[in-house]
Amino acid sequence: MRGSWAVLFWLAFAIFIFGLFLYNREAIGNSIRIIQDAIASQNAPGEREAVPEPEIEPRERVVVVSPPALPPPPAPAIPDTGRPQAATQPALSEAAPQNAPPQAVQNPQAGQSPQAGQSPAELRDRVLYFTQVDRGGSILRVKVDRKLSASESPMTDVIQALLAGPNADERNRGFISLIPQETRILSASIRGNTAYISFSEDFQYNTYGVEGYAGQLRQVVFTVTEFPNVRDVQILIEGRRVDYLGEGIWIGSPLNREMM
Repeated sequence: MRGSWAVLFWLAFAIFIFGLFLYNREAIGNSIRIIQDAIASQNAPGEREAVPEPEIEPRERVVVVSPPALPPPPAPAIPDTGRPQAATQPALSEAAPQNAPPQAVQNPQAGQSPQAGQSPAELRDRVLYFTQVDRGGSILRVKVDRKLSASESPMTDVIQALLAGPNADERNRGFISLIPQETRILSASIRGNTAYISFSEDFQYNTYGVEGYAGQLRQVVFTVTEFPNVRDVQILIEGRRVDYLGEGIWIGSPLNREMM
């Protein structure tokens, strides 16, 4: 009995499966085709369906236009004066070769003799007055001839030479100056026939006493009145008029040779 029931069971099961197959035949066929297509696509990778690439819109073309080159400015007109024009200098961009030896710079004045007609500074004969003490102790006024360069201020030049004192030859002859060594001339001018000479304050201090003050005044007055247009001299101290120099020597008014 058990064997017959088993046969009937499997027979009924086979009939049921066959019925399902007939009922779903189309669906099963479609599934089989899908499976076959998938297997075929895996076996042929080079035949995949090409995916269309997205279209890229063309970009706008930008054209850069350079501005037109401007013509160089016209060279300034040079008036025709009849003189030859100087040669144009080379452009700065023209550099000399790096390995070129340095060129010697020539001095146009070197080795040239003075031009014809060119003379040294013109000299003028001038007179200075110094002091000399003789063997008896007397103070003497001495006249010295000098040659000084010509200038537009001859009186100032003469006083400057007087303040500098005797030169070596004059000192050897015993000439001295009684003007204080630190004295400086501040100004010199002529009004009418009077010369106005302004000295620094050092002019007021003489270590030789009364004879020293009188001696320094004689040197100044006699030297300045050598100029033909000067009759007397007004002594100023730092631009101011003072009445006395040292120990009661009057300088409050112009001094001339007769007063010395």
